[in-house]
Amino acid sequence: VQLQACGGGLVQAGDSLRLSCAAFGVTFSTYTMGWFRQAPGKEREFVAAIRWSVRMTYYAASVKGRFTISRDNAKYTVYLQMNSLKPEDTAVYYCAIAAGYSVGYYREAAYDYWGQGTLVTVSS
Repeated sequence: VQLQACGGGLVQAGDSLRLSCAAFGVTFSTYTMGWFRQAPGKEREFVAAIRWSVRMTYYAASVKGRFTISRDNAKYTVYLQMNSLKPEDTAVYYCAIAAGYSVGYYREAAYDYWGQGTLVTVSS
């Protein structure tokens, strides 16, 4: 399985940005896709996750109400719409995929494959 993330860039506070992550070579029928981020000098943290065949989404408290995770089943692609961006959202954003419906969707260890990361920089 390979994941390709894109859509990062430099924006100003209050702007919006949409990240995309396409999955290739997926062979399992049920899975969860998630977004994590790692800010400079900090540990990687959970951002959002979505179950593939049921409409269930999960968000970190810091992004709830501003970010929206969605998916395109036909394209095996997950999106992260980020609105009202803040300087503290600056980070490298990673997408990941976990086979099945792990209850630990917010934990890195629950995911089997990771994308290369895309940098989001929010200026004040």
